Amino acid sequence: MVDVTETGVDGLDSILNGGIVENSTVLVSGNPGTGKSIFGIQYLHTGVKEFDEKGIYISFEENAEDIRQAAESVGFEDWGEMVERGDIKVYDKSTMLREEDFNTAIDRLLQDFAGTTYDRLVLDSLTMFSLFFDDEKENRTYLLKFSDILKKNGLTSLLINEQGAVFPETEIGLENFLTDGNIYFIQTPTDNGVNRYIWVAKMRKQDINTDIFPMEIGEGGITVYERAGGFSMMGSEERPGF
Repeated sequence: MVDVTETGVDGLDSILNGGIVENSTVLVSGNPGTGKSIFGIQYLHTGVKEFDEKGIYISFEENAEDIRQAAESVGFEDWGEMVERGDIKVYDKSTMLREEDFNTAIDRLLQDFAGTTYDRLVLDSLTMFSLFFDDEKENRTYLLKFSDILKKNGLTSLLINEQGAVFPETEIGLENFLTDGNIYFIQTPTDNGVNRYIWVAKMRKQDINTDIFPMEIGEGGITVYERAGGFSMMGSEERPGF
């Protein structure tokens, strides 16, 4: 048995056989609006509220106020208090993008890590992360370096990755192989809006369920429905389990 970190998402931890393996790095991919950032917020909020585990949220796209509002929109009204207490450390775009290069940004993070124990980390997103680098090879090299730094600091991390396709890309990027797990957020159009799904494609050291499961975003964050039999990925249907 391996030690795991619970995500706090109803249904997902069962699919993961308890949660994410401790001290691992997981790639979270999907097109815009699928719930990836909410997942990251929920993951950190659960760590503080349920397990007394401090977290770090690194965003290259949003400022701290935007992140707080996103948290409060799904019922995490105490997010701001957690940040003020230092239980969640937010590095927003005003902090991360003012640095001239990757090494300077990482050195700043490491200085702040010193003397404080953090357990969870969310990086949002790898797409903006790549702006630090001149070419793809350099990007991959530093992604591996960054992943190693996270593990050496004992962090169980989610790396959010934007993709343009509705369904996961058929060509697997190198970042998929540099991480310990891959979770995809998928949404499909319907007459009434969109249906959302989650797919855990890979998780090292774990026996996982690799089916695609329906999910919802509402008060309290994300809920995943494990009883997925008979659902349609393109049409509207009753909520599984009801």
